[in-house]
Amino acid sequence: QVQVVESGGGLVQPGGSLGLSCAASGNIFSIASMGWYRQAPGKQRELVATITSSGGTNYADSVKGRFTISRDNARSTEYLQMNSLKPEDTAIYYCHADVGLIKDGPHYRYWGQGTQVTVSS
Repeated sequence: QVQVVESGGGLVQPGGSLGLSCAASGNIFSIASMGWYRQAPGKQRELVATITSSGGTNYADSVKGRFTISRDNARSTEYLQMNSLKPEDTAIYYCHADVGLIKDGPHYRYWGQGTQVTVSS
């Protein structure tokens, strides 16, 4: 069984910074891609950023230059540093980890429970 647990989030003023973390644990052989999505009220869930096991990154245009995704493979943990936050960044942020349970086996996507980020003065 695999658990993915997020931490961080909260209320921040426009222009401020906030960090999120996401740790995977359990019966893990390997982790391929990790990433963050977000869902604002009344909107569909959208990609924020992803990172491969070798550190390759991909960002949504709306967060490029403001958000940074990183990971610590030894700790099966990913991070999202969010700077210059805007009210439109307000959403529930979900992390995922694509986990392989056995050597040369398929990877399955596991999701965190979501954490609220609110950008408001």
